[in-house]
Amino acid sequence: MFRRSRPGARETIQAPLSPLAVGTEAPGFTLPATEGDDVSLSDFRGQPVVLVFYPADWSPVCGDQLALYNEVLPLFEEHQAQVLAISADGIWCHRAFAENRNLRFPLLADFEPKGAVARAYGVYDAKAGTSKRALFVLDAEGIIRWSYVSPSGVNPGADGILAALEAL
Repeated sequence: MFRRSRPGARETIQAPLSPLAVGTEAPGFTLPATEGDDVSLSDFRGQPVVLVFYPADWSPVCGDQLALYNEVLPLFEEHQAQVLAISADGIWCHRAFAENRNLRFPLLADFEPKGAVARAYGVYDAKAGTSKRALFVLDAEGIIRWSYVSPSGVNPGADGILAALEAL
């Protein structure tokens, strides 16, 4: 789509993004984590993974969403699932946010190049400079078995994640 912001402005092309389809192999990645080490998706091969893309630390909806996943973490663990939360915020912001919220799962910094992992999954919002609020459940082989993109201001809850984990 071509968009001209004002007469004479340079034209830009914005490719439409859509989340990766169910049945697709999840793109691999390695990102800095709140614990101080880099985390790779391949580290969790052999177990289900819940990828939680969220727009920003410290936003009210993101805070509520991640607090909910922290509360229901034992239910995810019953399925041996690892939760990985990803946003384009930097690692220092993640660490402060995780400590403030007592989060017990890693927050990964998709910071540089900004949003590269969110782009690979088709859930980067270039206009906002953040990832969309998106969820992916991967099986033990790294195949996407369920996904959901929520409106930015809506907490998607955990029911869909739990149903997808139960279906694995």
